[in-house]
Amino acid sequence: MLEGLRVASQNWIGRAIMGVVMGFIVISFAVWGIGDVFRGFSSQRLVKIGGGEVTVEAFRAAYQNELRRLQQRLRRGITNEEARRAGLDQQVLDRLITDVALDQKAGNLGLSVSEEETQRLLKSEKVFQGLNGQFDPDRFKQIIHDAGFSERGFLVDQKGAYLRKELTDAVTTGLEPPPVMLEAIFRFRNETRSVETILLLPSAAGTIRLPSEEEVKKFFSDHESSFRAREYRKLTLLAATPATLAKPGEVPEEEVRKLYDEVKAQRYGTPEKREVGQIVFKTEAEAKDALARLKGGLDFKALVAERKLDPKDADLGLVSQRDFGDPNVGAAVFALPSQGFTGPTATPFGFVVSEIRKIQPAVFSKSFDQAQAELRQEIAAGKAAPDVRRLHDAIEEQRSAGKTLAEAAKAVGLETRDVEPVDETSRGKSGTPVSDLPGGAELLKAAFASDKGVDNEAVATRDGGYVWFEVTDVEQARQQSFEEVKAQVEATMRKEAEQKALSAKANDLVEQLRNGKPIDNLAGELGLAVKRVTDVKRANRSDLASSTIVQFFEAPLHGAGSVAVEGGQLVFVVTESTTPKFDPASPEALAIAEQLRPAIQNDVLEQYVGGLEKAFSVQINQKALESALGGESDK
Repeated sequence: MLEGLRVASQNWIGRAIMGVVMGFIVISFAVWGIGDVFRGFSSQRLVKIGGGEVTVEAFRAAYQNELRRLQQRLRRGITNEEARRAGLDQQVLDRLITDVALDQKAGNLGLSVSEEETQRLLKSEKVFQGLNGQFDPDRFKQIIHDAGFSERGFLVDQKGAYLRKELTDAVTTGLEPPPVMLEAIFRFRNETRSVETILLLPSAAGTIRLPSEEEVKKFFSDHESSFRAREYRKLTLLAATPATLAKPGEVPEEEVRKLYDEVKAQRYGTPEKREVGQIVFKTEAEAKDALARLKGGLDFKALVAERKLDPKDADLGLVSQRDFGDPNVGAAVFALPSQGFTGPTATPFGFVVSEIRKIQPAVFSKSFDQAQAELRQEIAAGKAAPDVRRLHDAIEEQRSAGKTLAEAAKAVGLETRDVEPVDETSRGKSGTPVSDLPGGAELLKAAFASDKGVDNEAVATRDGGYVWFEVTDVEQARQQSFEEVKAQVEATMRKEAEQKALSAKANDLVEQLRNGKPIDNLAGELGLAVKRVTDVKRANRSDLASSTIVQFFEAPLHGAGSVAVEGGQLVFVVTESTTPKFDPASPEALAIAEQLRPAIQNDVLEQYVGGLEKAFSVQINQKALESALGGESDK
């Protein structure tokens, strides 16, 4: 055929025909085969980023390495289909794009890392050190061989990684959570409320009509999905939290007593209250003259009338010391040992003279002996908080090496805990709540989003700790038949009717409380006891359901509400709300900052990298990407 083409091109007619034919061939290739050449792509270029690129081969190699590491970590085989369904391919591509974008920026800034510095940094990596703490060449070779690298290839890879780290460290170093954010979280976690409650028993609902057989069947048919057997999971936990690391026995009694004296009024009872009248004078001389007249026998109400003041403005009612807007006035009022007059007290609005008409002593629900156990635990947890981060890093290092939770726990001197089958509401098969689950609802949410045999990220706890978990067994949910659940359906219908009647009655009582009726009077009329609940925070408590705690904080201070609880309907009034003073140097504040810092740094870094990618105009060859992924799938 080549000889024929040569002969045909000997005269002008043959050359003209050959020119037309070759033109068609060129156009065909341009349209169907090599169009990417004209759009800036070669057949091996997957991504173009400024002057850099990600090749198909680089993507495939990175994908295979990441897949191999994932298989080693999970200790089981993973198909390409599973990995791609989990988004591994996109994660690898995003990382490669980020690396190239950072390399481009480092090049623009003229940054570089020498081979000598790279080797020095590699030798300082703990993962390459032996038992003597020195660089172990044999260990180094084994690790990089398992990762699929040659020594030279690994050196080049790490040289780029160290350079990128220098660049990203410059962006994120020194970033700290704003103090206002720390204080907001601290206040949210540590606001403490006291409530007074009365419990409406089911008997208050009156007589509930029994449903007929047809009604029960219809209810089951309408709510069939509600009568499925729940899913249960067995868990193995490893907790490193201030509470689990605390050593209460090592806390001296004097520390516990000091804390008790500081918090007893807020946590364990009603603080002292005083009935107070108050007048503000423009000058100190006026205030001193008025105080002398009052002490001389002038009636306070007469002085209010003389100064043409509204009696309501001069009557503060029964107040505690922290109710005063000006702490100096509150201190002066509560410094007086008995009823009488005090002042003048200077304030930004003038000079205050106060009358103390009545003193209601403080009442404490817990003595020191009753409260010392929980306070000792609180102090011990605060002291243990600094150890949490050290243990977190040590456990993560063990997990990265492929150790099981039990092996990681043993390596750091802790023990794992096995949790028998539990549902996502923290109840066991008997229906009883599983007590003392570190991480609470957050742990269960993560556990039920995971699966058996999966390696999971640690769950952060509210007190600044961490919980690692493994799902060791899964009992799947299933639909139950009408015969299996008939009694349960009947009970559910009775309970719903009962709860509806109780809720209506509770709403009526709440309305009376909101209109000013004291809860003591209401309880007396109903023949019920008033129970005081103190030291309630937005955290799990063994004696209160999370839904109940939420309602306690939904109501305003001195407001009323109701909530369904085990055993009836709880009607409550919020009597006190306190928030401890925020100390940025406290162990809890430092723990909050420790948890927030990585998130803030990651947010800033994502924005920085996103800006780089936009500036360098990332272009992805979708055909090459599909080809690369398709090739992987076929293997």
